[in-house]
Amino acid sequence: MTLTNWAGNVRFGAERVEAPATVDEVRAVLAASRRVRALGSGHSFNLIADTDGTLLSTARLAAPPRIDADARTVSVGAGTRYGDLAPLLEAEGWALANLASLPHISIAGAVATGTHGSGDGVGTLSSAVAALEIVTPAGDVARLSRGDADFDGAVVSLGALGIVTEVVLDIEPTFAVSQRVYERLPLDVALAEFDAVMGAAYSVSMFLRWTEPDVVDQVWTKARGDASPRLPGGVAEAAEQVHMLAGVSPAATTAQRGEPGPWLDRLAHFRLSHTPSNGAELQSELLVPRAHAVEALRILRGYADVIAPLIQVTEVRSMKADDLWLSPAYGTDAVGIHFTWQQRQPEVEAVVATLEEALAPLGARPHWGKLTRLDREAIAAAWPRFDDFVALAERYDPEGKLRNPFLDRVLGTA
Repeated sequence: MTLTNWAGNVRFGAERVEAPATVDEVRAVLAASRRVRALGSGHSFNLIADTDGTLLSTARLAAPPRIDADARTVSVGAGTRYGDLAPLLEAEGWALANLASLPHISIAGAVATGTHGSGDGVGTLSSAVAALEIVTPAGDVARLSRGDADFDGAVVSLGALGIVTEVVLDIEPTFAVSQRVYERLPLDVALAEFDAVMGAAYSVSMFLRWTEPDVVDQVWTKARGDASPRLPGGVAEAAEQVHMLAGVSPAATTAQRGEPGPWLDRLAHFRLSHTPSNGAELQSELLVPRAHAVEALRILRGYADVIAPLIQVTEVRSMKADDLWLSPAYGTDAVGIHFTWQQRQPEVEAVVATLEEALAPLGARPHWGKLTRLDREAIAAAWPRFDDFVALAERYDPEGKLRNPFLDRVLGTA
């Protein structure tokens, strides 16, 4: 059987696949393997998880969550999906501050690659991590908590330090969210009033299809409670439930039209009970410092004729700064510009390379789990603590058991 990622554009070259359920079983897999890479839900689009050795699935590392109400944290198995954790938290009166657009992704995989949701006042998913349990290649079990010396380097780890077996996340009391979608915001208005648009609600996403380069096709707003956001430009709310892709049924999307509901049913774009698409897509993302976001979008508008023939949709989201060394928001409030492409990989990779070059002077950082053509030199220039992370990885994995060609390219040869 050929094992692929969700999109089917990556066929893993592993000699064998193991799915340990306990820390001791993880240690045994590491001891018996020449090379090991962890695999979460398979929602990456590059070769970050590939190996010619053992592929260690985290799917069975899904111990029941343990809530610490005093500390306002929940401890979960690394393979737990956000969509499975969320209803358990809600049942106990708790919530996560943020979710990605897909609730189907595993917690440890999302954290390790710097995945994020959206919100001017909300951090990446990784910023909610209070502690991690990691089994190192030597078989040692390390527990790192916020404030420990290695913690800020170990959260967004690319799987280069060890196998994460447990994650402790910050939680807060449950809250309601109402989602509204607005259509056809002029791009010039969005750029002139960027802070007003992105700050109009708790979480905001702008979607552009580039067939009309001067129009933001949709703005999705997620407000706490039943607030009705006010967007500049006099744009109208969509008259019915919509999908961000033209001509696609909105059945998989979370409830819109301003009806308040629990956080877990609104913060993600897609329902856990539905498959949002068949995976026939490619994704890339560039994240720029908030101060350069408007300039980045103006630059991209100049490439609309290159982007439009290959794109399904582009999403623009914001996040607040954090201190995690390889986070997209390390040291700066950031804006993510996410591209969902048609599955035409050679052509898409060529355009990705063009856009990465165009936005490099703005300090653009690639998403670790998506398509990127950037090499070690370019990546090191974008993250001030990059060399410190490389040294940390070499300390945790001196023999390179967790390495693969992707990590060798972006971190340097082990």
